Amino acid sequence: MKRIYEFARKPALRNYTIADLQNLKATGHKLSMANPHTAAEIRACKEAGIDLFVCGMDQIDDVRAIAPTHFCRVGSKWAQFGSNEELMADAFEAMRRGADMYYTLRSLDAVEKMTREGIPVQSHIGLIPTFSHYCGGLRGWGRDADEAMKIFQTLKRMEDAGVIAVEAECIAEEVLEAVNKKTSIVTFSLGSGMAGDVIMSFVADVCGEASEEDRPPKHAHAFGNVGRLHKQIHEERVAALGQFHKEVVAGNFPYQKNNIAMHDGEKDKFLEALDKWTPTHQ
Repeated sequence: MKRIYEFARKPALRNYTIADLQNLKATGHKLSMANPHTAAEIRACKEAGIDLFVCGMDQIDDVRAIAPTHFCRVGSKWAQFGSNEELMADAFEAMRRGADMYYTLRSLDAVEKMTREGIPVQSHIGLIPTFSHYCGGLRGWGRDADEAMKIFQTLKRMEDAGVIAVEAECIAEEVLEAVNKKTSIVTFSLGSGMAGDVIMSFVADVCGEASEEDRPPKHAHAFGNVGRLHKQIHEERVAALGQFHKEVVAGNFPYQKNNIAMHDGEKDKFLEALDKWTPTHQ
């Protein structure tokens, strides 16, 4: 555990620092990363030993309350802000609230503005679902030599802009293996093979929450079957609500054991007073 100051000058401990991530290439040690959305998922990831977290601004306070020493990346959506000034303000807010790295899909110009201010920035290469219109839909990247070279060139431009890390999504594993050796950028592999410095997956995918009808992506491997439990919970919920409805319609519910009764002798006194009551007119 490393002693640090958070970016808001608050003394803290972290399981991993930016420097630790940058040293992964030298050690060959792999780290795991997942994206807990709720307090329950944060606890589960922490108890399971997941190394790094990724969350949104609305989860960072829960992460710091439940897993105060975990490295956590906070990010924004591409169209969330209309200007670089708004984006910069969001990045500063994330760092003030305990983020360790900020993720953005915005331009290298925007990235350079943040890195010049000392904000550790993560960007994205390969498949970027937000921009899937431009590439003919969701697909693998770098499957031919020309596209693989474009991935490397993009990575080097990001490196020049000061990018600390990239999410490498759905890139041919041979490509990530080759380019990872030629960049100082920390690579987070999402469906891009084992060559990434960090191996990332989504909580829902790992836990098996998607059904076959949801058509999970190729890289989504379920290590559990939480979806079965969700289905069971839904069926139990529907059954309970249906029985409640039937009992109400039949005039049986609320049951006597669920009702509140007056103290002994109080009912007669109340009814007698009620019979004697007359309205008082002003």
